[in-house]
Amino acid sequence: SGINAEYGDVSDLFPDVVKAVVSKSTEVKKLVYMYLVRYAEEQQDLALLSISTFQKGLKDPNQLIRASALRVLSSIRVQMIVPIMMLAIKDSVSDLSPYVRKTAAHAIPKLYSLDPDQGEQLIDVVEKLLQDKTTLVAGSAVMAFEQLCPSRIDLIHKNYRRLCAIVADIDEWGQCAVINMLTRYARNQFVDPNRKTEEKDSNDESSEDSEDSEEIFMNSLQTGPIDAVDPDLRLLLQACRPLLQSRNSAVVMQVAQLFYHCAPEGEIVHVVKALIRLLKSKRETQVIVLTNITTMSAKYRKLFEQHMKSFFVNASDPTNVRLLKLEILTNIATETNISVLLREFQTYVYSSDKEFAAATVHAIGRCAAEISEVTDVCMHGLMNLISTKDDTVVGESVIVIKKLLQMQASDKSSIIKRMTRLLSTVTVPLARASILWLVGEYVEKVPKLAPDVLRKMAKSFADEEDIVKLQILNLAAKAWIVNNKKITLLVPYILAQAKYDMNYDIRDRERFIRKVLCPNSENPSPLEKYAKKFFMTSKPPPNLRSTFKNRDEYQLGSLSHMLNSNAIGYQPLSDFPEVAPDSSVRTVVDTSWAAQARESRSSSASATNHKTKGFYSSEGDTDEDDSDEEESDSDDEESDSEEESDEESDAESDEESSEEEDSDEEESDEDDDDSSEEDSSSEEEIVKKPPPKAKAPKKAKAAATATLLDFDEPALVSTDTAPSVPQSSVTLDELLGDFGAMSVDQVSSGPNYSLENVRATHELLHRMSGGGLAVDYSFPRTAASSGAIPISLIFNNTTDQPITDIKVDDIDVKGGVEFSGFDSIPLISPGQSSQIGININFNDTLQPAKFTLCCSKGRFPCKIQPPVGELLAPFVVIESDFDSMKGKLCGMHEVVGECPNPGKDYGSISQLVSDIAATSICFSAETDCLKFASKTVAQEMTLLITLNVGEIIKITVNSEAVVLGSMILKDIIKAIES
Repeated sequence: SGINAEYGDVSDLFPDVVKAVVSKSTEVKKLVYMYLVRYAEEQQDLALLSISTFQKGLKDPNQLIRASALRVLSSIRVQMIVPIMMLAIKDSVSDLSPYVRKTAAHAIPKLYSLDPDQGEQLIDVVEKLLQDKTTLVAGSAVMAFEQLCPSRIDLIHKNYRRLCAIVADIDEWGQCAVINMLTRYARNQFVDPNRKTEEKDSNDESSEDSEDSEEIFMNSLQTGPIDAVDPDLRLLLQACRPLLQSRNSAVVMQVAQLFYHCAPEGEIVHVVKALIRLLKSKRETQVIVLTNITTMSAKYRKLFEQHMKSFFVNASDPTNVRLLKLEILTNIATETNISVLLREFQTYVYSSDKEFAAATVHAIGRCAAEISEVTDVCMHGLMNLISTKDDTVVGESVIVIKKLLQMQASDKSSIIKRMTRLLSTVTVPLARASILWLVGEYVEKVPKLAPDVLRKMAKSFADEEDIVKLQILNLAAKAWIVNNKKITLLVPYILAQAKYDMNYDIRDRERFIRKVLCPNSENPSPLEKYAKKFFMTSKPPPNLRSTFKNRDEYQLGSLSHMLNSNAIGYQPLSDFPEVAPDSSVRTVVDTSWAAQARESRSSSASATNHKTKGFYSSEGDTDEDDSDEEESDSDDEESDSEEESDEESDAESDEESSEEEDSDEEESDEDDDDSSEEDSSSEEEIVKKPPPKAKAPKKAKAAATATLLDFDEPALVSTDTAPSVPQSSVTLDELLGDFGAMSVDQVSSGPNYSLENVRATHELLHRMSGGGLAVDYSFPRTAASSGAIPISLIFNNTTDQPITDIKVDDIDVKGGVEFSGFDSIPLISPGQSSQIGININFNDTLQPAKFTLCCSKGRFPCKIQPPVGELLAPFVVIESDFDSMKGKLCGMHEVVGECPNPGKDYGSISQLVSDIAATSICFSAETDCLKFASKTVAQEMTLLITLNVGEIIKITVNSEAVVLGSMILKDIIKAIES
C-alpha cells in the first residue's frame, strides 16, 4: 500500500508480488493480499494462476488471512471461477469469525454483478447472514440485501425486531444501511401514523398548503398523535432516536429521514437540534443537511422557527450554502419574525455575490406574496431597488414586481408608468420583457402610454433578444385591439421586421398575428372577432411557492433528492398501506433445545406440586408423555440398560480393577431396575418409596448436567477422574437433547439441596430506603429465554404492617435492554417474604436495567447491574471442537494474562471460574490444562477460557466479544489472587 501511494501504478510488479502469497509470514501475506485486491481485476490472467493458493488461504487459522483471501478471490472478475467463488462464500458465511462473515457479505454483490444467474443461491446466503446475531455482520448483510434483493421484504420479517434492538451497536455505515432499509420496510408494513389527520382534512382544498400542514403539526405537538402508533413502528423509532447523537452525520441524516417519512408529525421535532448541530460540520456536509432542512421547512414552517438565527448567512459561506439558507429563511417566515427577516434581507441585496443578491430579491417577493401584512412594505422596497445601478438586482426586482402586480387588485397604472422609464436603462432581457408584458397586460389602463412604448421598441427591435421580441409582438397585438388608430403604420412596420427574423418562433408569431388582426387588409379575417379572447384573456396569478415544495417525493438524504431527479438505482418509498399486514410474521418462535427444555419444565411444574423428583423421570410429565412411555416401556428398559452399562464400563475401565467393574455392572443393573420401576409406578409411590440406597448418577450424564448448571455445586462433578467421551452411538444432538430435558430441580446431590440457595444475592432496595420493604436479587443461572437472563427477586416485609400492590413501572429500555416477566404481588404480610422471577435481556452489554418499584409504601427507583459473567450461558463442546474454535478466534479476539498460583488445586480453580462466569467445562486430555466454553446469552457469541495451571497460571480468553473477554480475564485473575 505504501508503494501504491508513493509511486502510483505498480501493476508491473504483479508477477513478482503474487509469488510471495505462499509466504509463511502473516504480515507478508497481509501486504500481498492488499496488493492483489488492488490489481487482481487488472491482471486477471496472472491472478488465476494463484487460485489454489487463495483457496488454501480460506482455511488459514488467522481470520485476517481468510478474509483477505476471500476478498481477493471476489475481486477477480472472471466468469470461469464463479463456482469457486460461490463455494468460498457459502463456506465463509458459516465461519466462526464475524470478520470473515462480514467479508463474505461484501463479496455477494461482486459475485452477483459478475453472474446474475447466481441470484437465487445468493439470496439463500443473504437470508442466513441476516440471521447472524453479531453486530459486525448485520450492517454488511443488510447492504448485500439492498443490492441483491431489496424487494424481498419477507426476509426481513423475522429479523426486524432484532435489527431494531442492535442497530445502536452496529458500525456507523452499517447503521445507515440498516436504517434506510427499515424505513422502506416501515412504509411497506405499517399504516400511516397520521392517517386520521389526513382524512379529516381531505375535503379541504388547501389542505396541502404549508399553513394547514403547520396547523396540523402544531396541534399534534399539543395533543400528541391522534392514532396509536404500531408497537413495532414505535420500537423502530425508539431504537433509532438515540442515534441522533451520533458523531457520524450520515447516521443523523438517516434517522432524520426516518422520522420525517414514518413518524407521527408531532415527533419530527426531535430531529431539529441534531440537524442544527450538523451545520457546524464541513461545507460538503452543510450542503446536504441544508438541502434536507429546506425540504422539511417547506412543509413544516414552524419546525425550525426557533433556530432562525442559525440560518443567517455568514460572510465566509459559499454561494450554494447562502442560497439554501436564504430558501430556509423564506420558508420559515411568519408574521412574528418577518420584520427581522426583512432587515436581514436588506443587507443581502447589496451583496457582491450577484446570484445571491438576485435570489434575495426573489425571497422578498415570496414573503410579500405569502404574508399580506407586509405586501405594501415589500413592494415599496422593491420599487426603491429598481433605481439602483446593479442591473442584476434591478432586473430581478422588475420580475418580482410584475408577479406581485398580478396578485394585487389595486390600481397598477402608477407603478407601470414608473417601470416603463427603466426601458432605456435596464439591460437584463427578462426584466425588459417583464416591463413590456405589464404594459401589454394592462394596456386598457394605460392607453396613452402603450403607443409610445411600442414606438421606442420598434426602433430597437432588430437588436433585442428573442424573449423581448416576442413581448413586443404581443404588445403590438394588444395595442391594436384596444386602439388601432394611433398605431396604424407602427404595427405593420413591426410585423415586417419580425417576418424576416432568424428565429422561427418569432416568424410564426408574426404570421399568427397578421392572420388574426389583418392590419392594412381590405378583407377582414373571420378570426378577428376572437382576437380579444386570444390575446387579452385574464391569466391566473403566478405561484411563488418554494422550489423545494415537491422535493419530498424523493426520500430525504438520497442522491435523487439532492439532484431533484431520479438517480440510477434509486428505489422510491412506497405509500403506507391502507390496512396493516399481519404483524405475526415478525414474531420469532424460539425452537432451540433450551426453549424446548423450558417448555418441558413448565409443563412438569404445572402438573405436580411435589418437591421430590427422580433423576431420570419427571413427576410432572403430561398424559401424552406417560402414554408414550407406557407403549415403549420395554424398549426403553433394554436400550437404557445397554447404553448406561456401556458408559459405566468405559468411564471406569481406566482406573478401576476388573472386580470393581463387575460390581459396578451389577450396580448398573440394579439402577436400571430401579429406574424402570420408577417409570412404571405412580407419583404417590415415588414419594412414599425412596430409593433403597443412595446411588451416584451415571457419570457421563452427571458431568453434562453439571456443565449445564455451571458447577454451582462442586459435588455434582467428581474431580478425581475425568470422564471420557462416550464411544457409543449416541450423537451430540441427542446428548444435548437430554441436557435440555433436564431442569435444575431434577439434579440434586442431597435431599434438601437447592441451587438457587447458593447463588450470591445483591441488594436492590435497602429496607431503610424502601420504607421497610427490602428487595434482593440473584442470578439463578437457569436456562435463558430468547436472550433474556432469569433473575430472582426476593421481597422482605420488615415492618409490622402488610405491604400491598407491589409492581414495576417506568421501565427504562435504553441500550436495547428488555424487561419482562414481572407479575404484581398483591400482598406481603408483616415479617414475611415473597420470591418472584423476572427475565431481562441485557443485549450482551453492562447497561443497567432501570425501573421504578411501586407499592403501598411509595415509589422507589431501582436498577439491576449484571455481573459480566452472568451475560454468558454454558456451551457444551468436546475438546477437538474447542481447539478448532480457539484457533479461529485468535489475533484481536484473544486476550492473555497470567498470575502466580497461590497454591490452589484444580478443583478450587474450576470452582472459581464457575463462580465468576456461567461456563461449562471441556474435559481435556492435557493434565495441566483447564478449558471452559460458553456463549453470550443474547447474541450467542462464543467465549472460550483456557487455564494452564502451574506455578504461574496462564489464562487465555478467546471471544468474539472482545470487551467481555477482557473483563472476564480481569475477574479471573482477581479471584485467583485473592
